[in-house]
Amino acid sequence: MIQTTHTTIKQGYAKRKNRMLRVNIILITLTVCLCLVMLLYGKTNYPLSTVIRVLSGEQIQGASFTIGTLRLPRMLCGLLAGLAFGIAGNTFQTMLRNPLASPDIIGISSGSSVAAVFCILVLRMSGSSISIAAVISGIIVSTLIYMLSKGSSFSGGRLILIGIGIQAMVNALISFLLVKAAEYDVANALRWLSGSLNGMSMEDIPTLSMVVVIFGSIILCLTKQLQILELGDEFATTLGIKINLIRITLILSSVFLIAFATSVTGPIAFVAFLSGPIAARLVGLGSPNVLASGLVGALLVIGADMIGQFVFSTRFPVGVVTGILGAPYMLFLLIVINRRGQA
Repeated sequence: MIQTTHTTIKQGYAKRKNRMLRVNIILITLTVCLCLVMLLYGKTNYPLSTVIRVLSGEQIQGASFTIGTLRLPRMLCGLLAGLAFGIAGNTFQTMLRNPLASPDIIGISSGSSVAAVFCILVLRMSGSSISIAAVISGIIVSTLIYMLSKGSSFSGGRLILIGIGIQAMVNALISFLLVKAAEYDVANALRWLSGSLNGMSMEDIPTLSMVVVIFGSIILCLTKQLQILELGDEFATTLGIKINLIRITLILSSVFLIAFATSVTGPIAFVAFLSGPIAARLVGLGSPNVLASGLVGALLVIGADMIGQFVFSTRFPVGVVTGILGAPYMLFLLIVINRRGQA
């Protein structure tokens, strides 16, 4: 009887692992294909051979500028930002055991946005200065949310509620700045707030890629601990997990991912919110889905950007398209939670 149970458990584990590997391979393949499509197609279409020649450093009149200066930075920023939003969003949702615990819902993205808007409208800054201010502001607001939610003991529900309250305050401040600003400055701020890949350059890539690699790797290495935290603090303590150290490490890593991605692309709506649940359904319950969440985030950003650029008669920023996708899901999720009677 014991042997049969042990065999069944092993078979179930192997089945879940194989499914996870298949899903990750498919997602990687789709991401690579979509990245290639983004380089190949646009107002001017280029064959794959031309794209390869440009990427290898060969100068081709017209193609080098279009592919190397316009499309490649846009694609890389979309890929890296999608990975960052997806991994960070899934980490918060898993750790806090609540699908509403997304960085763009609990105020972290808004914390970065308010500094960027202030720099654009009041200080008349541009370029990397805005990115630096957005990162610093995002970290400060995240620290404030965490400290207020900690109290005598950490509470995920308290963090979510405080985060939503902080987000409301920050959004009110952003609205005030927009109302008081000069009319010709508002367009730049709104363009940034909508979340966009327009105007991306290769200068944005090195720092963002380094942040994604470092902090994404940290979260990947802590995947098992993240899954254990999802089961509750008592269970994690029983297994010898250093709860506070692991939780702070995961929060800081996620905050850095969100802050740096937001500083480059602006707050792309609902990518962090959607990526984790979609990835969880794909890989199956109980399977690690950190990498899958990042890949789903990349697919959402790149796919939504292409939809916004080519599907409609008017070009829309990527954040508008992801907002259209995410808002109905959020309403659906709230209805489901309300029917289940969950907090």
